[in-house]
Amino acid sequence: MADSDGVATAHDKFHCPACGAEFHWNPTQQKLICPFCGTQSPAPLQTLNEKAVIAEHDLVSALRGIPDDARGWKAEKTSVRCQSCRAISVFDPDKIGRRCDFCGSSELVPYSEVKDAFRPESLLPLKISESQARDLIRAWYRSLWLAPNALRLRALTDTAVGVYLPYWTFDANSHAMWTADSGTYYYVRHNNRRERRVQWTPAAGELSHFFDDQLVPASTGIHSQWLRGIEPFPTGSLIPYDPGYLAGWTVERYQIDLIGAAERSRAQMQTELEGLCGRQVPGDTYRNLVVRATFSDQRFKHILVPVWLLTYNFGSKTYQVVVNGVTGAIAGGRPWSWIKITLLVILAIFILVLIKLADQ
Repeated sequence: MADSDGVATAHDKFHCPACGAEFHWNPTQQKLICPFCGTQSPAPLQTLNEKAVIAEHDLVSALRGIPDDARGWKAEKTSVRCQSCRAISVFDPDKIGRRCDFCGSSELVPYSEVKDAFRPESLLPLKISESQARDLIRAWYRSLWLAPNALRLRALTDTAVGVYLPYWTFDANSHAMWTADSGTYYYVRHNNRRERRVQWTPAAGELSHFFDDQLVPASTGIHSQWLRGIEPFPTGSLIPYDPGYLAGWTVERYQIDLIGAAERSRAQMQTELEGLCGRQVPGDTYRNLVVRATFSDQRFKHILVPVWLLTYNFGSKTYQVVVNGVTGAIAGGRPWSWIKITLLVILAIFILVLIKLADQ
């Protein structure tokens, strides 16, 4: 069955004709597969080819208003908000979890919107399987220095959850003009000591730079530090949005809207431009750098990227471990063994005492 726009609904498109179960996107086979009988879905999915166009939008026009036909998921979905971490998760109607995938809380309540969310128009299919993610997490546990011994045992029991996260990407042409004081080191003798001093001279310059697919996460369910730790996502491999890739998986609805994301992107671009201009200043050092930047041809995309998320409790604290679902990069929080740290400090003091005694 198709809706008025000719888009097949989730119920007819993603249910197994053999046993009636819901198809799931299988990252190992890169196909929609029934998890119960193994049947492969006959429904074709969008792929990246020469004719496929990854939609980008003019930022200035979009900030004036997102059209209604750019909203919604093109498939039946149900949303819930976690009362603990405030993350909004989007599920297939019959797959709503009992606990929040982001913090483990059971305080989930239905979430409804006045308008549907702005629809992602491209995504990265999940490529890292659950078994691969567990192997990566297990190796990560083992690599943690000064971690409690019991932490390594968690890799045998903890469950990783596949989640699609919302991101915004921004493009822009930029032109920056800068002024600064350029410093050149020179040395003088003073009180029989060689001292370094700086000779300051005014400097100025300009540069042009193109920002391509600058990533701004729109997730609040995962700590931004861990997301930065697993970036970048290979946006050159984006494919047009197809709800089939989300079948069976949790999706987080963006909570940083386009306006907020554009502001963050502009701040990131400005910081990067200041770094680029700083590297142009001649001499050994600089001060009083002032950068005046202009931006043009600003464009954006709303995309979904896959991660494997593990949330675990150790002692009284909750930690997250995140695996990039395309590249396998991993980052997360970890506990420390204060016993090991104390023993290490004692050992360091003991070695220092031995060195002092040897010098006497």
